[in-house]
Amino acid sequence: DSVYEKISQYLQLKNVIERLQELELGPLQTQVDLGCNFYVNAEVPDSSKIFVALGFGFFAEMTPDEALRFIEKKNKMLTEISENLTKDAANIKAHIRLVLEGLRELQDLPSEPGDQG
Repeated sequence: DSVYEKISQYLQLKNVIERLQELELGPLQTQVDLGCNFYVNAEVPDSSKIFVALGFGFFAEMTPDEALRFIEKKNKMLTEISENLTKDAANIKAHIRLVLEGLRELQDLPSEPGDQG
């Protein structure tokens, strides 16, 4: 779930950056989350550079184009991680079923109604 949350956050950032690119560069009025959903009004005098969270508390100053390229790479990486986690979960589930079936055979219990074999 945390991987999907990160993907969602990066896609949201991508949408904001694309909207900023459509607008004229100049002062920008916005609201900033100070934490715990406590927002304050803020003015960004120059929106030609933005700070992007890289992870582990590190940020990098980037142009909007650089940020979009970074977001694409990060989303690709997170999608691969998500796919690997899904495959791992399926393998674990298959192993659990195999062990349960082995235990049923050892205990001479009938198979579950939904199981075939």
